[in-house]
Amino acid sequence: MTTLPTLSPASDARAPSAGRSRLPPRLAAGLLAAAAAASMVYWALQIADSRRSASVATVPANAARLPEVAEPERIARLLAAPSARTGASAAAPAGSPLQLTGVAAGTSGRGAALISVDGRPARPYAVGMAVGEVLVLQSVQGRRAQLGPALQGPSTVVLELPPLPR
Repeated sequence: MTTLPTLSPASDARAPSAGRSRLPPRLAAGLLAAAAAASMVYWALQIADSRRSASVATVPANAARLPEVAEPERIARLLAAPSARTGASAAAPAGSPLQLTGVAAGTSGRGAALISVDGRPARPYAVGMAVGEVLVLQSVQGRRAQLGPALQGPSTVVLELPPLPR
C-alpha cells in the first residue's frame, strides 16, 4: 500500500481559508451597506424638502394683505394713545365744530380719521362715512382729512393735524 503524503493547510494555495482572514470582505460589505443607507436617507430628505417648498411656493406672495376697508374701532384704539393725544389738538378752520385728532391713511386715499364733532369725544370715521349731518369723509392723506357734502365732489372742509414737535 502506498501512503499519500499529507499536506498541511499552509502549503495548499488552493484552500479557501488558507491563511486569510474573512474580515476585509465583511468590512467592505458593511461599508457599502452604510453608504447605500446614507444615500437613501439623503435623497428621502431632499424629496421631502422639495415637496415642502413646493407647497409653500403655491401660496401667493400677496396672500397676507391689508384689509381694503379700515375698521374704525381698531383705528380708534391705535390712534387714541394718551401720549399721541397730548398737544395734538386738531387744527380746524376757525369756528368749525370739527377737530381732527388722528389719521390712518394708505397710499390709495383710503383709511380712517378720528374726528371730534361739536366738542364730543373723537370717533373713528372710515372714508365714505357720514361725519355729522351734512358732511362725508372723502379722503385721508398723510396728516389731512378732506370732507364734503358727497363722497365724489369738491371738498368743502379740510382738516389738518398740527406739525409734529421736533
